Amino acid sequence: MTMFTLAELETIVAARARSDDPTSYTAKLAARGLPKAAQKLGEEGVETVIAAISEDDAALTGEAADLLYHLLVVLHLRGLPLASVMEELQRRTAQTGLQEKAARPLAGA
Repeated sequence: MTMFTLAELETIVAARARSDDPTSYTAKLAARGLPKAAQKLGEEGVETVIAAISEDDAALTGEAADLLYHLLVVLHLRGLPLASVMEELQRRTAQTGLQEKAARPLAGA
């Protein structure tokens, strides 16, 4: 079985956001604009936290999927490709977080 990727989801989101399909939730959400999509992203973030703390694995899996989907909608509406986010993650993982923090200039110095 091939693994479904976020890049594939990004392609689907972009196609559906541009469509005028009245049955597409993505098209409807995109038509409502960035503020509404960002609001939905925030709601999904909260729901993911709640599921992580007090619900079962299936609930958390579902909420995590909703969160990733809504993030990709927001990125699309901002015109920011997933590749940019992945590049930033790659940059951040080149060293540990503690090493990166230690390399920062001191405040006020």
